[in-house]
Amino acid sequence: MSQTLSFKDTIVIRARPDILFRLALDPRRRTRWDPSIRAATYLGEEKLASGSVIKIKLDRRLLGFSYTAKYGQVQAPFRGGWEATGPFGPLEKYTQGWVFKNIPGGTEVTLSTSAQIRYKFIERQIEVQLRNMSGRTLIELQRAVDQQGAQLMEDTAKQYQDKLRAEQKATKGQKKSKKT
Repeated sequence: MSQTLSFKDTIVIRARPDILFRLALDPRRRTRWDPSIRAATYLGEEKLASGSVIKIKLDRRLLGFSYTAKYGQVQAPFRGGWEATGPFGPLEKYTQGWVFKNIPGGTEVTLSTSAQIRYKFIERQIEVQLRNMSGRTLIELQRAVDQQGAQLMEDTAKQYQDKLRAEQKATKGQKKSKKT
């Protein structure tokens, strides 16, 4: 007898919705930052659109299950998601939906997860795994965006320091040439 599980997690991230949309829903970009997904590729046409099919392989700590999913309603850059095309492991059905709401100072990101668990005796363990996966995915998405911003700040600071050093050397060179 299958059990239905459905929940939503929300986080505010300082980034534009279009950037977050591509990071969360494009399989090639998703594998770079999401530790829950080991591999993800398009099957057929490589296009992020409604009806596109992707193959996803989960991480080993999620038992390494693989499944094929189909994108549902994709409305860039505000919403999108996918649904597993068939059962896999202990899940009979699995859907993941993303909503990106533009707010002052960033974007409110909501990740909705819905699953139909095949067996009641493992319902609690699967629920814990799915909730952990959802929360960790949102935190890692925030880290991926902050990491890009932090790297940009670091690079800008380094360029500024290099520029200051060059100016100081030039000033020292001019002072030495005036003394002689």
